Amino acid sequence: MRDLLWYDPSTPVEAEVFEPDPVKRAQAAMRKDLPKRFWKEVSVEAVATGGFRVLLDGRGIKTPGKRDLVPPRADLAEAIAAEWRRQRVHVDPGTMPHTRLANSVIDGVSERFAEVADDAAKYAATDLVCYRAEGPERLVERQTAAWDPLLDWIEETCGARLLVAEGIVHVRQDGEGLAALRRRLSSWDPWRLAGFHTATTLTGSFVVALALAEGRVDRDAAWALAHLDEDWNAELWGRDDEAVRRLAFRRVEFDAAAAFMGV
Repeated sequence: MRDLLWYDPSTPVEAEVFEPDPVKRAQAAMRKDLPKRFWKEVSVEAVATGGFRVLLDGRGIKTPGKRDLVPPRADLAEAIAAEWRRQRVHVDPGTMPHTRLANSVIDGVSERFAEVADDAAKYAATDLVCYRAEGPERLVERQTAAWDPLLDWIEETCGARLLVAEGIVHVRQDGEGLAALRRRLSSWDPWRLAGFHTATTLTGSFVVALALAEGRVDRDAAWALAHLDEDWNAELWGRDDEAVRRLAFRRVEFDAAAAFMGV
């Protein structure tokens, strides 16, 4: 399935190709000719029918699909407004994760809810926390201490026991357990699901993203759980500048996704 965060090719500010990696997606967007800022004031107003509209010089923003951009919560509208305020000479979509995700919800996720939920649930079949190192012992112990409680929690709350494997050999998960995890998403609204889909993509873990969405862990803890192996390698070998930059960008995307989940 192609990534669900897309932009209308006919609209310069949103022109983008399908790309599953949010970092590469934003980098591609930043290489394009960026439109100039055309507004002076950004504001937020409540909508009588529900939600909050972001205004540029008193005019509402439209999505690439020409729909009104009206988030259901004031905090999301304010986050989107802040992104538009931060634009200077040009409009850079690579610095506007809340706006991009809101566009995806309105133009895509709302109409393809089941497809998005199915795509997110697929991550549970090859979840990050189910694949453990064979060594060294300290890393194995760190993974066990951090990830086993999440699997115990998943079993208690969802009735799904995910199997663990060492190394990269694929382990086949129980179909009924995976179906139970998919059902966990059925009652969500499109805004929460869109944030969850993005968080799952960024972390490679349905389990970590669900623990964040349901308040089992906070943002910092979820980020650390998803980057345990990477942090281990950084302790041994350090990080280069490109890795630091990439990680920082992904964290901004992750925090935006968390905001859409309301955490």
